Amino acid sequence: MIKIAFLFPGQGSQYVGMGRELYERFPVARAVFDEADSALGFALSKLIFEGPDETLKLTEHTQPAILTASVAAGRVLAEAGVAPALAAGHSLGEYSAHVAAGTLSFADAVRAVRLRGRYMQQAVPAGEGAMAAILGLDAALIKVICEQVSDQLTPLPKTPGAEGFDAKLAVVSAANLNSPGQTVISGAVGAVERVAALCKDAGAKRTVMLPVSAPFHCALMMRAQDALAKDLAGLEFRDPAIPVAANVSATLITSGDAARTALVAQVTGAVRWVECIQLLVAQGATHFVEVGPGKVLSGLMKQILGKDATTPVLNVEDAASLEKTQAGLH
Repeated sequence: MIKIAFLFPGQGSQYVGMGRELYERFPVARAVFDEADSALGFALSKLIFEGPDETLKLTEHTQPAILTASVAAGRVLAEAGVAPALAAGHSLGEYSAHVAAGTLSFADAVRAVRLRGRYMQQAVPAGEGAMAAILGLDAALIKVICEQVSDQLTPLPKTPGAEGFDAKLAVVSAANLNSPGQTVISGAVGAVERVAALCKDAGAKRTVMLPVSAPFHCALMMRAQDALAKDLAGLEFRDPAIPVAANVSATLITSGDAARTALVAQVTGAVRWVECIQLLVAQGATHFVEVGPGKVLSGLMKQILGKDATTPVLNVEDAASLEKTQAGLH
């Protein structure tokens, strides 16, 4: 008995031209891109298909663009009779998962994630926040190092000069728990750099400062979270037709209210991706399909499940991958 779980990618999976082949070959996909253009009031599809890349990479464009390409791929699969029993999405991808589950309308979601991207971009002045990937070090140890650095950078109340201290300078925490060997940290530049150096000393294989425009999924995003909460409060959230794993809690969401709460909390909360995948496996998922641009999540799956795992991990982003996935599910 096949039990399919759909996985939806997040920011970083985008590329100019994504979804174009599905747009040209499948009317159901074309309708999604057309609806995005109409909902946003500008030609997002033109930006997706033609670029330029620098404009597509702007967070407020990237988020609705990936959502649109992912939902289009999901609707092509639905039309082909491929129905998931479970779903999860990485950060932004959690919105795509909820659109696929019927929790949110696509038009509402695409407008919401454009604003989400804008709020995240504006939450921290350019150059003040950073993110870094820590490779080959246990996530529990990384958490301890983040806490130590935060404590070291936070002055005691009576410390001379503490009056002018900005508490935000001490913020650093795990943002994306992507795989057993890959954790991304996020926070203030100095704190992130310090944690990265200490992780290297502690035995990390590599530490890589990431070329991001803002420090996502940490306490510095609270302004963005508060603004987004007001927007999502005004949208209709229905109970999802299938359970969706929530990034922030690694639990299954089965009600519209819980979905809204989880989407708000994930702005500052960590993406507990390893636990989300383990949850879907525990729920009996036999086949995973990455729905949308790229194969980032497929790569993480191999790390999470282990090199000896036999669970099929497929993807759909164009006609060739669609054909391959359909064959792999029969």
